[in-house]
Amino acid sequence: MLTAEPQVDDTGVKILRLLYSGFDDAAIARQLGMGHRTVQRRVHELMKQLEAKGRVALGARAQELGLFPTEISAT
Repeated sequence: MLTAEPQVDDTGVKILRLLYSGFDDAAIARQLGMGHRTVQRRVHELMKQLEAKGRVALGARAQELGLFPTEISAT
């Protein structure tokens, strides 16, 4: 049985892109005008949604799903 790929909202994609670029939760919160705890909660939700066991796996899974361009780098 085929399963649908997870749908990530625009804010989730922004969070994933910033994480992948090396931002920490506090910096993401400032960048997006969100609370620090809100970002932490969203990251946790994204990890569950994308079935990732950690932040590195979350970035790899997001890349695998094509959620951001390949030219994004952590440097």
